[in-house]
This record gives sequence, structure tokens and C-alpha cells, in this order.
Amino acid sequence: MVVLRPADANETVAAWRIAIGRKKGPVALILTRQGLPVLGLDKYPGIPAGVPLGAYTLADCPADAKPDIVLVATGSEVHLALEGRDRLANEGVQARVVSMPSTNIFASQPDHYREKILPAGAPLLVIEAGATLGWKSYIGPQIDVIGVDTFGASAPGAVVMEHYGFTVENVCKQAHVVLDRLKVKA
Repeated sequence: MVVLRPADANETVAAWRIAIGRKKGPVALILTRQGLPVLGLDKYPGIPAGVPLGAYTLADCPADAKPDIVLVATGSEVHLALEGRDRLANEGVQARVVSMPSTNIFASQPDHYREKILPAGAPLLVIEAGATLGWKSYIGPQIDVIGVDTFGASAPGAVVMEHYGFTVENVCKQAHVVLDRLKVKA
């Protein structure tokens, strides 16, 4: 089964095209109930070509900079990653944001493409409002995951998200934890 978790209306259009064009096996299109801003194609022109690859660089560092950390997000958490990227830039940390609407499709891409998106050895912070299970084995040990490994919280959406650490403040804090941990090992 191919699972697609788009970040906004534009990624949903691209995901829908994948779903209706797929000839083998089922497709699950996982959408959010919350209202999300649309990622404008003028600012993020890589969406139509990137979604069919499973993951793509949505926002990168300036052309002359190497990312200090890569923020990988799925679905509605992509917006949080973008906000975190902006705040980290104000703190002197260069972050790349990778939107990963489909781990299944990304895993099937050639090694050179996966390496281009997620460079080997790059510090990674995954933002996933779901289970963290599988992320470290999928991407590697040099990451941290903001995720949810419990269930049963009941409150308005914003309260639950804050409870689980899905805030810009926590994204930045966890990014610094990852970077500090790697400095200690170096």
C-alpha cells in the first residue's frame, strides 16, 4: 500500500494524481481535519514535481550555505517545520525543510536522489504527529523525532498539539538538542 500524507491543497492535488494513476495496489490518502494555509506554488514551485518522488526539498538554505540540520515533516506538520526553519535562521542555524508525503514512494527512489534530499550524516529532526516507530530505522541513528507514541489525549486540537510538543518553540529546542548532541560526539 502506498500512503500519501499531503501538507496542503497543492500537495493534495499531486497526491490525488498519484492515487488515480496507480495501477498496482491500494493507496491511502491521509488528510487532516484542520484548516491549513496553502503553500503557494510561486514560493514553493517544487511541489508538483516533488510529491510524486515521495519527498523533496520544500525550502532550503541560501544557495551558498550547507544545512546545519534537515527538518523532515509529513502532512500538516510541514507548516510547523517551515515556521521552525524561519526561527532557527534568526538564531543562526541553517535548516532545510523536506516535505515527505510518502515514505513508501521515497524509499523506492534511486540512492542518488535520496542522498540529495537527505544527505548521509546530516543531522535530522523528523516532525510527525503520529508514531515515531520506524523513523530511526528508516533514516538512521543521527536523528530525533517529535512524535506521538501514546493515544487517548482528548482536548481541542491546539491544546493536544502543544501537549505533545508540536510547537515552533519545541521544534527549535529539539533541533538544538540534535545539534548539541552531535557537537559532543565530534
